[in-house]
Amino acid sequence: MSIRYLRYLVLTWLLVALSQIPLSFAGFDPANAKPAAVWTFDGGNAKDSSGKNINGNFVGKPKAVGGIVKKALKFNGAKDGIRFPDSADINTGGPYTNRTVVAFFNCDDVDVKDHKQTIFEEGGKTRGLVIYVYDGKAYVGGWNRAEYNWPGAWPSVKVESKKWYHLGLVIRDAKDKVEKGKFEMWVNGSLVAKEKGGQLHAHGDDIGVGYVNQNAVFHDEKGGAGSDVDHFAGLIDEVGVYGKALVAADFQDLTTALSVDHNDKVAVTWGKIKSLK
Repeated sequence: MSIRYLRYLVLTWLLVALSQIPLSFAGFDPANAKPAAVWTFDGGNAKDSSGKNINGNFVGKPKAVGGIVKKALKFNGAKDGIRFPDSADINTGGPYTNRTVVAFFNCDDVDVKDHKQTIFEEGGKTRGLVIYVYDGKAYVGGWNRAEYNWPGAWPSVKVESKKWYHLGLVIRDAKDKVEKGKFEMWVNGSLVAKEKGGQLHAHGDDIGVGYVNQNAVFHDEKGGAGSDVDHFAGLIDEVGVYGKALVAADFQDLTTALSVDHNDKVAVTWGKIKSLK
């Protein structure tokens, strides 16, 4: 067997291996994280893989494409979205004192300014959570404007178009009052912001991915009113809602896929293979 053919076989194996990033990352334990719903989109649909059967229905025609972990859904920014049924674990139960929502996204154009690009939302104008992109930044938000009156928090970070990011929002050990450091933003496995927050009471407005299904509140109080608005353009993958405040180790495990850049990894590996001849 020639050295050239051997290199070809090794490179082919590496390409296949790198394209099959496992869904169960490293030490992350989905059961211990208390999943309320997990949507991987690997089947080209919005079936819940958590066992809770919170399955979504497409609005428009989101398309299954290659994602950062197996398959993702591509949204056109105008008509596409996914609506989900109510769930005691997500919106109609509570109060929720610990909560995590995570998602991978790759936005076509992060600089859009005429509307928010919604990745995930639950709740409505009185109580809820949201993840979105607007004017070059990614935001996570939470609010509970009744009971104890948490006006809301919307930390943000700058992001780039056509690039994968992992966002997480966390409500951690919250009570029925506004306290410092109870609402967190996580980006690519790292904690980037802690703001005032509190527990989230039951909220009946519907759950959506890729658009606002039914009402949301944004950082500038503009948009988010009504149904089927504020659509996202780009890819969304691996959306999860958990009844636990995830910790750093969990986020690092969940973001393993970001550390595997297929093109760079193959280039580096190919260079090492060539150096062996």
